[in-house]
Amino acid sequence: MIKTAGGVLLVVVIAFIAWQVLSSDSSSGEGTVVAGERPLAALDPAERDGYYAAPPENILEPGVDYQAIISTEKGEMRLDLYEDEAPLTVNNFIFLANQGFYDGTTFHRVLQDFMAQGGDPSGTGAGGPGYEFADETDNGLVFDRRGLLAMANGGPDTNGSQFFITYGVTDWLDGNHTIFGELTEGDDVLSSLALRDPATATEPGELIERIDIVEN
Repeated sequence: MIKTAGGVLLVVVIAFIAWQVLSSDSSSGEGTVVAGERPLAALDPAERDGYYAAPPENILEPGVDYQAIISTEKGEMRLDLYEDEAPLTVNNFIFLANQGFYDGTTFHRVLQDFMAQGGDPSGTGAGGPGYEFADETDNGLVFDRRGLLAMANGGPDTNGSQFFITYGVTDWLDGNHTIFGELTEGDDVLSSLALRDPATATEPGELIERIDIVEN
């Protein structure tokens, strides 16, 4: 068979383009968004309250750096997750996010200069996944700055699905709430969330459209 120069050139060009695409994907630092069925996303958020009987098994992969993207009506917030310092908590958060547990929930409690709290499928501040798990507060992390991601709870070792992001230094929380991540992009979105006290609010909080997990 006679091979034309044009055919050889075409193969070379295609190979070069493919190499460029693969190279840019691996070096961009954006990571890979975890895809899945998100089985709970089809349920009304209130139906997810108390859905599980026990905490999830470990799904973290050694050597993988995890991030989360919280998509809201105001835009996206990207957070680096502290899988080394708080593996139980990060594992739980990733499991629930990948299940679609957080899709369509709200930031039900947003207090000025304090924090924005979400992750409750009931939207009341009293809901959760149906199980509780232990604190991870002996990891040296403290509430010394804005943008820290931590677990809300009702006392020691009562973590479930509710989380919050700080608006500033909240050092009175040290040792009482597990810090498991930090905001890296979308500070303007955090600032734009409408203030809401669930004890007096008459309207739902800002919508969390979904939470996606990114692996690097």
